[in-house]
Amino acid sequence: MDDSTGIEQARKTAEGLVHSSGFGNEHSSEAVPGALPIGRNSPQRAPLGLYAEQLSGTAFTEPRAHNRRSWLYRIRPSAAHPPFVRIDNGALRGAPFTETVPDPNRLRWDPLPEPPAGTDFLSGLWTLGGNGDATQRTGIAIHLYAANASMTDRVFSDADGELLIVPERGGLLLRTEFGLLRAEPGHMALIPRGVRFRVELLDPSARGYVCENYGRPFVLPDLGPIGANGLANPRDFLAPVAAYEDVERPVQVVNKFCGNLWAATYDHSPLDVVAWHGNHVPYVYDLRRFNVLGSISYDHPDPSIFTVLTSPSDTPGLAGVDFVVFAPRWLVGEDTFRPPYFHRNVMSEYMGLIEGAYDAKTAGPGGFVPGGGSLHNMMSAHGPDHETFERASAAELAPRKVDDGLAFMFETRWPVTATSQAMAADHLQTGYDDVWQGLERHFRP
Repeated sequence: MDDSTGIEQARKTAEGLVHSSGFGNEHSSEAVPGALPIGRNSPQRAPLGLYAEQLSGTAFTEPRAHNRRSWLYRIRPSAAHPPFVRIDNGALRGAPFTETVPDPNRLRWDPLPEPPAGTDFLSGLWTLGGNGDATQRTGIAIHLYAANASMTDRVFSDADGELLIVPERGGLLLRTEFGLLRAEPGHMALIPRGVRFRVELLDPSARGYVCENYGRPFVLPDLGPIGANGLANPRDFLAPVAAYEDVERPVQVVNKFCGNLWAATYDHSPLDVVAWHGNHVPYVYDLRRFNVLGSISYDHPDPSIFTVLTSPSDTPGLAGVDFVVFAPRWLVGEDTFRPPYFHRNVMSEYMGLIEGAYDAKTAGPGGFVPGGGSLHNMMSAHGPDHETFERASAAELAPRKVDDGLAFMFETRWPVTATSQAMAADHLQTGYDDVWQGLERHFRP
């Protein structure tokens, strides 16, 4: 089967998907009627000769509101596998990040270069940096991916953390233990810790971003005085319905464990879950459905008001990582500098661009472009570049729709240490500081 045939089949499959909606819900699904036991989780004999298996994303004793677990009813138990052996990590790295020292300078990268032919999602993962310690379940890693081939007879899972995938170019068909999800540019997909999945391409090539969250699972942020509605609506998050593979042939299963890749060759596909129920499940979400809230009087709101998901820490209000989206919105503030203000922040910010332009950064060659990213570590001064400042300071303040771009941010409580490959990359921009040159003195006492 050539690549075009595989892409056509994957896209046909993706177009016919159905979902179960709701973030954090207790979902249940069965691909074969009667496969899901009723009234108990682990009967003496599971229906249809299946094996019952629990997958726990949190400790058994965590509070009910925080507990994440699912029951899977599968053709073979996960325990039936040969030993795992270490394989090469490629360009994938894990925390703690000690190859370089944390850098207070503002950094910006162009998109990843095109990968060699035959590069799939897993082989195409490239780590920019991160913080914390995967063995202590704290912090994050920031990865990018560039791929031009589907994963074939290969499955991946991450014991270190959950994966928040943000496609920028090319659609993805995610075949998971729980079923299938389609993630296109403008979507985000969430693969929980330990869930096995395979990535098939819906286009000749794919590129995007990944936040690997070692800490507490992502949740929807509290709304406080906003009230009962706003930001990301829970019902817009789509979970898969059960779909299984009954495949008996060699399949490589790759597990990321404490920062390294380990692999075993199974004699069957582990994506063999016929039915399941629980709340430790994958999701996909259309970022354009984000209900943007903002100022209708004056001043630019803090970017925290654009938070889609947050990974809480032990300190209320201080996230291990926030996922923030700058979606299409109206700007109407009176006597207001409308782009994001000049800023120094105790949090560290990695920003990426999915499409178009970001209203505080100049686009085009040598600027902030789709597939690229910028890193502003804690207390690194940043804000609109010179060109944006001059334009925004003189603009006529009529209501304006910002609908020509889709940007996002991973914001984390700890400094992000870049990998040595990120600091030595040819696509690391030189002279990024120059974008703030020319900001003249206007003080007139």
